[in-house]
Amino acid sequence: MTRRIHRYGTVDSTMRIAAGYAALGCPPGTVVVANEQTAGTGRFGRRWHSEKGTGLYLSQVLRPDVPGDRLPVVTLALALATGDAIARASGVICDLRWPNDVVAGGRKCAGILVQLQDRALIAGIGINVNHAAFPEELAGSATSLRIVSGREHSRDALLDELLESIDTYMRLFEAEGTEPILRLFAAASSYVQGRRVVVEQPQGMLAGVTDGLDPVGFLWLRTETGRELIVSGGVRPCS
Repeated sequence: MTRRIHRYGTVDSTMRIAAGYAALGCPPGTVVVANEQTAGTGRFGRRWHSEKGTGLYLSQVLRPDVPGDRLPVVTLALALATGDAIARASGVICDLRWPNDVVAGGRKCAGILVQLQDRALIAGIGINVNHAAFPEELAGSATSLRIVSGREHSRDALLDELLESIDTYMRLFEAEGTEPILRLFAAASSYVQGRRVVVEQPQGMLAGVTDGLDPVGFLWLRTETGRELIVSGGVRPCS
């Protein structure tokens, strides 16, 4: 397919720029890629470490033809696409940590952020590709494809694989709905079923054992007091 890719050197956030293109009515599939972000964001407004020249930082405008109540599954589809693209481009096999983290060697190597902009979805994806090290506050939780594999990787090749993979999963989602995405995500993730985790919630930390996904893509958690549906929050394995 013909795709518009806008490449930048240093930007504050690819999400912001992609949202601007979406507001102007850009076609679906439009991509913004940057060599560096000075204010990249993750979930809950956290900063995404976007070191110059080492990672893949992009946002894509999506306009899926699906009912609004199915949109939370888009994040899961993008996580699947990211994991598959990383495997094909680098040989690194990743785990998926619900709902938006891609994990290699027990640490996060990629993350997904999806925001609604008018009638479009802005899908931000950050992948730690050739980082040799991370700031002290991230060193215990973050990794890169270079650290895991012991060699550097082509960011351009990874971008090509990622965009093709996103197309594949979004076509599947639009054609067949949520079921195949939920099934594939559950198969690719060690966090969906039977994993003892803690979940960061506004009211504090919640501990339990994961118990599958609901039809919308939210996570079931069995706790000491019953079964709770997790619609958001940072999921981490119990140490």
